[in-house]
Amino acid sequence: MPKMRYVILQQHQELQFVEMPEEYAYQLSALNLRLNKEIDKLTADNVPDLPLAIAECDSLELLREELMLESGLNYINRLERAFAAVQEQKNYPLISLLTEIRALQAQLEQWYEEEEEGVH
Repeated sequence: MPKMRYVILQQHQELQFVEMPEEYAYQLSALNLRLNKEIDKLTADNVPDLPLAIAECDSLELLREELMLESGLNYINRLERAFAAVQEQKNYPLISLLTEIRALQAQLEQWYEEEEEGVH
């Protein structure tokens, strides 16, 4: 079984928990911090409201039924859709940020494919 890490994100008063392959958790945290730093440069009306990465941990046990654990690939796919929907596609920071999101997305897709092949 692959080693996983958990990235904890905070959006307003709500926490989100993302399960990442261990070798990619830091990349998600770093990407999140960069997105939060750069998002103010985007001037479109529909700029996504981002959570902020607040912690990473090696194990996580959610004790409340209403809390959900999201896979890293689902989270990054959702993030990519949110940024791709921003209307000002020509804006340089947006293109740069989408490129970074899509790079991590491709790495995760490959990781999950390799894991699936290894199981079968």
